[in-house]
Amino acid sequence: MGVVVVGAGIAGTACAVELTAAGVPVRLLEQAGEVGGRMGGHVVAGRPVDLGAAYFTVRDPDFEQVVRRWEAAGLARPWTTELAVLRSGTRDRAPGPQRWAAPGGLGGLVAELATGLTVELGHEVRRVGPGPVVDGEPADAVVLAMPDPQALRLLGPDHPAAARAAGREWRPAIAVAAGWPAREWADLPAAFVNDHPVLTMIADDGDRRGDRAPVLVAHTTADVARAHEADPDGAIGLVLDALRELLGVHTPPMWTLAHHWPYASPDGTRDEPFHLTADGIGLAGDGWGSPRVETAWRSGHLLGRALVERLRPS
Repeated sequence: MGVVVVGAGIAGTACAVELTAAGVPVRLLEQAGEVGGRMGGHVVAGRPVDLGAAYFTVRDPDFEQVVRRWEAAGLARPWTTELAVLRSGTRDRAPGPQRWAAPGGLGGLVAELATGLTVELGHEVRRVGPGPVVDGEPADAVVLAMPDPQALRLLGPDHPAAARAAGREWRPAIAVAAGWPAREWADLPAAFVNDHPVLTMIADDGDRRGDRAPVLVAHTTADVARAHEADPDGAIGLVLDALRELLGVHTPPMWTLAHHWPYASPDGTRDEPFHLTADGIGLAGDGWGSPRVETAWRSGHLLGRALVERLRPS
């Protein structure tokens, strides 16, 4: 029967890669029209724009091997070790680990990871039940690689896995991208925005992509995202006003794009890298650990290893 992995973000794709490498049959199902999940983006004015994750970091040695492959292929590049911190009219520095970016968009990294996998795009799963079964069809195991609220909708409240996915809040966000005729702001790879009513993060998309295009991407607070859930474009004016206040960008942009992420990031962290029930339903993603791209990859990777051990003939 094989394993069914639901969700072709980086966690689900990493899990499918591990299973496939071990010779386990895998179906990777994705509701959207492309792989990538919250690492996906859009093409605007002929260039990709990242609207989800702003960057990624590398700590895990196995993930570093993957990143070095991406770097050698020109898909990933070291970006910056320092971000700004904006608060109450001041600008501080936040040194940290190397942040990595993707010249062609972060979604392209997941697409590369998915090379050689059987991916069924546009496939909506409605119910995962004990057994396990996916929409009534049996499987050796099922992986739900997605935020907890989405997993709960598929499982139903009575499944044992639901207890591990319940009770945790996820913060929404609206990402607003905007392009200008020329760069009006001082050099700013990216900035954390503290104690602001509208924004939490600003990224210079031209700087992180390396083409120096005059494009900014800003992420809103959860409160703004909730207020404009039904109309993300309604947040664009607020974001532009905030960019004028924080960066002194006064010229109207040539174009804007808004995207609502209902489950942008989880509150808090978990010690477990994944969860696997006795009947073979696994939960993986950036909700298992700290909310990072690397966490999501590692969660799927380690769950894939655990499933290989479980399904390997004795």
